[in-house]
Amino acid sequence: MDKKPTLFTCLSPALLHLFDLHNAVVVIIDVFRATTTIATALYNGAARVIPVAEVEECKRLGNVISGSITAGERDGKVIEGLQYGNSPTEYPREFIENKTLVLTTTNGTKLLHMAFAKGCSEVITGAFANLSSVCDYLVSQEKNVILGCSGWKDKFNLEDTLFAGAVIDKVKEQFVIHDDSSLMAREIFRQQRNDLYSFIQHTTHWHRLAAYGLHKDLEYCVSTDVANVLPIYRNGELVVA
Repeated sequence: MDKKPTLFTCLSPALLHLFDLHNAVVVIIDVFRATTTIATALYNGAARVIPVAEVEECKRLGNVISGSITAGERDGKVIEGLQYGNSPTEYPREFIENKTLVLTTTNGTKLLHMAFAKGCSEVITGAFANLSSVCDYLVSQEKNVILGCSGWKDKFNLEDTLFAGAVIDKVKEQFVIHDDSSLMAREIFRQQRNDLYSFIQHTTHWHRLAAYGLHKDLEYCVSTDVANVLPIYRNGELVVA
């Protein structure tokens, strides 16, 4: 029998340096809301999403790329000088189709660039919105996997960890998983899977974003397979695999 690949869960960008990323597929997870927005925009026909870490770079690309939309948030709020925010509900098909979304966010885009700087083989993005596509891809690749939780300003958060647990629960038979972070993520998910929506309302990030009136966003962000495409990072942009 061929040796199974390994799977590890990184609970925060601040812990990424502890993992061996060489030749691994890294799944960037930022459920509230970057990776949900990325999946939704691509599902609704966006030509590509260009994730950038800095606001000024986002503005610069918006000025030079024809048919682009600049978008982003810091601390849950739209950035001054950008056209749109980080809400998946802002990108219906009739608006985003065939356009380029240039996106900068507090946590998720930063982690994506960190992963490549540390030598990973490939980056995809995952959220409940595209859970099945993520799991199918990871199984098909037969490579080591790092589930990278974006957290909140380097701190642990529950929503990204819950999604990691959902992935692990679906792919566990195909990987060697001897990792306490993964074990914890899966156990939390299994305990809460039948009432995920109620449980996730207790999270810090939920309260932070709900204070801005983003309840509809948050409910969408914990809905499974509503934008079931696989965003993959190639040549500086995320496209549908």
